[in-house]
Amino acid sequence: MKSHICIQNLEVFYGNFHALKDVNLDIPEKQVTAIIGQSGCGKTTLLKCINRLIDLVEGVRLSGKILVDGIDVLSSDVEVTEIRSKIGLLSQKPNPLPLSVFDNVAFGPRIHGIRDRKRLDRIVKDNLEVAGLWDEIHDRLNSPASKLSLGQQQRLCLARGLAVQPEIILCDEPTSALDPLSAQHIEEQIIKLKKDYTIVIVTHNIDQAVKLADYVVYLHLGEIIEKGDARTVFGQSKEDRIRAYVSDR
Repeated sequence: MKSHICIQNLEVFYGNFHALKDVNLDIPEKQVTAIIGQSGCGKTTLLKCINRLIDLVEGVRLSGKILVDGIDVLSSDVEVTEIRSKIGLLSQKPNPLPLSVFDNVAFGPRIHGIRDRKRLDRIVKDNLEVAGLWDEIHDRLNSPASKLSLGQQQRLCLARGLAVQPEIILCDEPTSALDPLSAQHIEEQIIKLKKDYTIVIVTHNIDQAVKLADYVVYLHLGEIIEKGDARTVFGQSKEDRIRAYVSDR
């Protein structure tokens, strides 16, 4: 297993609350890693640390290292905008920009200096295709993104994130606000994308984790209780808490 993200001795406090406790974890490259566990166990906190969204939380304290391609993303010397272009995020609820479909996808490339219209056309088309959305909305590129269905908006957000050519995609409950068919579309894209991207997904849906994950991390009260190959964790775990959590799905 080749590691893409290496987390070393990560500790996170919200005031006096100890949210993550000595987390040590190697996240494999170009696989789907599912982070599971009960609500409040630290799953989203861990995700926010990886792309430095944790910086936006008032009163947070953290220590340790998160190495991505050998670079500690928690270092004060690292440019946060570069981290977030390398590490994309798909949130729980779709959050399209108040712009057209085209401008949503072109937004990131324009920030990075791409202005040529033909190049932007290609970027928009390619990433909408990767997100499984082009055939549905290719004739609505100039329409407001807000007019799309929730499922389409979530895939648009995926295309927007992919347009800046990240290496890693973080997914925080990416289907929790979607209907079953739209959720299935997102799951299908995640399976396809892992051949080119390292994907980390936080999910409460154990069936989804079983379906998507190559590697699993089980968190409980801020601590990693078990981690490993998905088939081993889901099928052969000797940890009572994991067996109970999985069987109660």
